[in-house]
Amino acid sequence: MNSSPAIDPARCASFDVDAQRTFTPLCPDELPVPEGDQIVAELNAQAALLRWRVGSKDAHNPQAVWITDDAAKIGQPGVPGPHVEEHWPAHAIAGSEGFRLLPGLPHPAEYDFFVWKGVEPDMHPYGACYHDLAERLSTGVIEWLKARDVTHVAVGGLATDFCVKATVLQLQQAGLQVLLNQAACRGIAADSSAQALNEMRNAGVIVCQNAAELASLLAGNGQGSAKGPANGSGNDSGNSGSTSP
Repeated sequence: MNSSPAIDPARCASFDVDAQRTFTPLCPDELPVPEGDQIVAELNAQAALLRWRVGSKDAHNPQAVWITDDAAKIGQPGVPGPHVEEHWPAHAIAGSEGFRLLPGLPHPAEYDFFVWKGVEPDMHPYGACYHDLAERLSTGVIEWLKARDVTHVAVGGLATDFCVKATVLQLQQAGLQVLLNQAACRGIAADSSAQALNEMRNAGVIVCQNAAELASLLAGNGQGSAKGPANGSGNDSGNSGSTSP
């Protein structure tokens, strides 16, 4: 791995994206991502390396217009309205078990900044930086990071091919250098996870295999991996039989 300039951890933040029980086997009747409950140690490890820790949650309304019980509609477009795309089963309903963060993560009040998104019944954003799909209404996290002179953001969460990807691309587009920790993510399906990783790399995101490689990168001993598995294998591969976001 080639050497690179060291990165000042004081100007870095760790971002836990939607690391909620709803997206794990802990809530099998919601939207479980395979192995989604196995990312906590890596999220905590990367946070321990950096100055700031921010997080996000889906916080959905039980009357959301996109909720469906029809398995044939799950993940399919057709929901009316400009601020929602696909149909999904009820998940991350505010106050429910699925709404909670994964066991072993801090309480939201212990983060330095936290985002709750998708509260409105007719809005279902994926990225944590904007409340709307048009990316006009900011959640404030980009502004908060820049106000603290953050230059780099290490990201992990659920799922690689939906909310993680959307958040990463929003941060990168805002001029922050994203460091994606693959071991702190899990994806839904191998093909969509591989496509998401390619999109993120093409946008300039640096992909690290785990927090140990992130630490090496911070010290100036590496540049992250330039290429990932073409088939999306590894911690982001997910399960091609799943239909969760």
